[in-house]
Amino acid sequence: MWPPTADALVRVQRELAALSPPPWRPSCAHPLLAGCHVCFTCLASTSGRAGERGWAAAALMRAGRLIESAVAADVVGEPYEPGKLALREGPLLEAAARALSEPPELLIVRAAGRDHPRGAGLALHLGAVLDLPSIGVTDRSLQATGPEPPADRGATSGLLVDGVEVARMLRTRAGARPVVIHAGWRTDLDTASSIALAATRDFRTPEPLRCARRLARHVRAAVESG
Repeated sequence: MWPPTADALVRVQRELAALSPPPWRPSCAHPLLAGCHVCFTCLASTSGRAGERGWAAAALMRAGRLIESAVAADVVGEPYEPGKLALREGPLLEAAARALSEPPELLIVRAAGRDHPRGAGLALHLGAVLDLPSIGVTDRSLQATGPEPPADRGATSGLLVDGVEVARMLRTRAGARPVVIHAGWRTDLDTASSIALAATRDFRTPEPLRCARRLARHVRAAVESG
């Protein structure tokens, strides 16, 4: 499950990075996808600190249609620290995903996978905990570098660490800023990229992740407005 300390998390991340579970492939053109997103209190004075209130949402979709959503809320016990996001966000994201009445075929989360100091970011870790194939979609890479892809929708370019592709830039809208795609649990970069592109419509971000982000922020706003 989720390690209780930073040292324990480092050990688990290294163990996860060394695993080679059987690869997942979609069973149909429109698999059941869930986006998971977490947000925290808006106060700048508490941003990134331990003890913040957090809201996580999960949005279950197929072919762009929302089927179900769920929300979980709690106080997080850990501060924000790059490379150790699982300590802060993992339990909340897991709770939201488990609150869905039907498990998705694949989970999309705003977190890294192999583009990580120990090769196992939260996108991979969350999928392993839930035993669900997973991918990550972020605005930027954590440590990998590479050129931007061409301006056409669907164009990609590799992001490398020590000559190894660990993530991939993907242009989900022609001319728009690319997103970074991360393979997670039981997925590779080809599968992750094709799923992310197919799940993206009018915006840069895949619809399940956008929907989950919108729901989490809506619930936060309702609570904070009293």
